[in-house]
Amino acid sequence: MRRFIVALLPLALLTASCSVTDYDLVSATSTQPRFKDKDPQDFGSRTPHAHQVHGIDISKWNGDIDWPTVKDSGVSFAFIKATEGTDRIDQRFDDYWRGAKTAGVAHAPYHFYYFCSTPDDQADWFIRNVPKSAALLPPVLDAEWNPASPTCRKRPPPEVVRADLQRFLDRIESHYGKRPIIYTTVDFHRQNMVGYFGNYHLWLRSVADHPENVYGRKWTFWQYTSTGVVPGISGDTDINVFAGSTKNWDRWVAEVAK
Repeated sequence: MRRFIVALLPLALLTASCSVTDYDLVSATSTQPRFKDKDPQDFGSRTPHAHQVHGIDISKWNGDIDWPTVKDSGVSFAFIKATEGTDRIDQRFDDYWRGAKTAGVAHAPYHFYYFCSTPDDQADWFIRNVPKSAALLPPVLDAEWNPASPTCRKRPPPEVVRADLQRFLDRIESHYGKRPIIYTTVDFHRQNMVGYFGNYHLWLRSVADHPENVYGRKWTFWQYTSTGVVPGISGDTDINVFAGSTKNWDRWVAEVAK
């Protein structure tokens, strides 16, 4: 069987400082998909299936979750929607993070950023509703446009976007003692983030090609499908991979979970 060397990940990005000084080579002996996909893509030799550490991201739309079955299927981590803007809490957040914790699935809460509210008001809302115990992994800032929003389709200029996101990130890091992860999409990144936020772990959406080909930068988490089939979850599920090896993952989790 062919052997693939995939996804160079800065080793130092797995430390609290997030500086970029070296790389970790992830090798894999199998590229068979771990999970089924209702709309599978051909990623060629740089397939996410060659990665050792897989995870999901979820919100109330995923419904009831059988966490022991999810864990046994090979899910190592879960990003769980917690809040949005200044007045929305995902109604399954508390249930989900406690279920993940009991099952031994590493978990992190995420906040969907709302460009019609201030970063301080949103940070206050997140802190008020997300206990530190719910953030085993660093909390996540979900930064993307939402053209389907019924209440806010505002798109500030890039310099305002970056300043506001940085303020939110600083507030969250100060409170939780962990440098947040940033999730983003291709269009949002292209318009606002190119050349910025290099000291943060990036979680990138790329469902048709390798993220380095799409974004032109290193990444820590890759969301490669929104049509995955995960045992223990009914319906389509977002599936992600971690860029490093299992050993690398274990070391990073031990560090950030302190």
